[in-house]
Amino acid sequence: MPSFDIVSEINLSEAGNAVQNVMREIAARYDFKGSKAKVDLAENVITIFADDDMKLRQMREILQGHLQKRGVEPGSLDYQKEEPAAGQSVRQQVKLKEGIDKDLAKKIVKEIKDAKFKVQVAIQGDELRVSGKKRDDLQEVIAFVKGLKIEQPLQFKNFRD
Repeated sequence: MPSFDIVSEINLSEAGNAVQNVMREIAARYDFKGSKAKVDLAENVITIFADDDMKLRQMREILQGHLQKRGVEPGSLDYQKEEPAAGQSVRQQVKLKEGIDKDLAKKIVKEIKDAKFKVQVAIQGDELRVSGKKRDDLQEVIAFVKGLKIEQPLQFKNFRD
């Protein structure tokens, strides 16, 4: 029986490379000379340290640009609230969203079932398994899910006949 998986994954090595490129660019830029600006990546959380709000906004834009170049989509970034750090400096955490949470999974399953496709959808942890009798039905489901307005980037993997 043909099947495929709907997942939401991030290549963490590419995210690490993007963070290193951001640090290299900050070190070379004139407007960041003498500042204590830095970016760290640890356990799916990117932490941005900056001297003030303006530099924090600039670093966010630089980070987002480098992540996009490396294939990490903006929808997989969850910006947390800015918080004050030592002195007048500010810090912000950016969580990298991996996996499909239960609410989003239930929404996708409901949308597929409401569209009356001849497939079965099962929630397996943080991914969805879609199986059906015909390969064409599965391809229609892929096109349908791509057409849904979902902010989190989704990938379609393990397509089996």
